[in-house]
Amino acid sequence: MDHTPAFRALRQFRTDLYDAFDRRADALCDLVDALLATGTVPSPAHLSLAPAHRRGWGSLYAALRKGRIDREALLSRIAQLPLTSGEPIYAVDSSVWARCDAETSSERGF
Repeated sequence: MDHTPAFRALRQFRTDLYDAFDRRADALCDLVDALLATGTVPSPAHLSLAPAHRRGWGSLYAALRKGRIDREALLSRIAQLPLTSGEPIYAVDSSVWARCDAETSSERGF
């Protein structure tokens, strides 16, 4: 077993993530693994086909419907994660939702 600091940090994060799921933790962790290991998929059911997702599609939908996340615990843990370079890195979705029906400003997004 690898006991490097990076491995220990990842293992601790996965433990904290699991603990942040109040219900359906196993299925939700499988869903997170599938999201991280799979490219674009047309529907959530396709994530259940990923090797990282060890359950059927019914379990995936049940986890999404009935699972609960302790948001504060998860945000608190993420805020504590050390950055290797010391610089803050933020992931931002800057995609634009096309507004074809905007007659006066067709180039604008939503």
